[in-house]
Amino acid sequence: MQINHLTRAYRYDGIDLPVPPHLANDPTALRAYHATLYPAILNAETIDAGVSGTAHVIEYRRAVGTKG
Repeated sequence: MQINHLTRAYRYDGIDLPVPPHLANDPTALRAYHATLYPAILNAETIDAGVSGTAHVIEYRRAVGTKG
């Protein structure tokens, strides 16, 4: 048996987002940090995109639909 350690990778609109080490274990603070880079992340949905290589990928997807 082999154990592989995975890192988390965050993506938005096909772009890999930076993960500061001091925010790596706090998803709420990390989302707020990413929202400073891309404000639409505040309204985006968080999707588990699975494992790619040695990274567990989490994607922010924009909410699409009508207003109101």
